[in-house]
Amino acid sequence: MKRVTGIGGIFFKSKDPAALRAWYQQHLGIEVDAWGGASFRWEDDAGQPVKGVTAWSVQPDDIDTDDFGPASPGFMINYRVHDLPALLQALRQEGCQVLERMDESEYGKFGWVIDPEGRKVELWEPPHAA
Repeated sequence: MKRVTGIGGIFFKSKDPAALRAWYQQHLGIEVDAWGGASFRWEDDAGQPVKGVTAWSVQPDDIDTDDFGPASPGFMINYRVHDLPALLQALRQEGCQVLERMDESEYGKFGWVIDPEGRKVELWEPPHAA
């Protein structure tokens, strides 16, 4: 029996959801839909579309819901990117807080940026075979 097969959605709270959505759209290219989130379409290894999406949504801190549980857990989101060195350079030029370190291994290239609310965001360029 398969258990986890991917990420179905990313949901987090924000002090200023509109500003945070705008930052992610401007600097990381996440196209925010009218509902206030984004849907990443799935592709197979050859880049062909397959059925499925991953949801992404920023909610206000004061939203009245139990969906997030009683605690404020720490987390880091890993976003797949196409050309990590070019993206990190662009983010630096845009004034974003980019960590200087970039790691490269058999798993690909990894870099990090800090979003406006202090969250560490991991950017991952998979190896070319992935």
